[in-house]
Amino acid sequence: MSIIVWLIVGAIAGYAANLILGRESVGVIRTVIFGIVGAIVGGLIGGLLPGTNFNDLLSGFNLVTIITAIIGAVIVAVISSWWDQRQAGTGSNY
Repeated sequence: MSIIVWLIVGAIAGYAANLILGRESVGVIRTVIFGIVGAIVGGLIGGLLPGTNFNDLLSGFNLVTIITAIIGAVIVAVISSWWDQRQAGTGSNY
């Protein structure tokens, strides 16, 4: 996929993940980054399923790619929220 398609899919996936999780807006850049990382995570997880291929899941601008990216973005957002809460609970300033 071209960089423009990655940005568009990332924005859609990040925005959808925020809606699904009921999160407040975290900014456009962070939303797009969550979406792009989510697309990669979703593609890797989906590629582990029998009969699927990473390239098939993330090949172009289509419904399968967007759904895969949304699922991955939700996973990344949940892990990120868990990590933020964990860090806040330890009193660490990192």
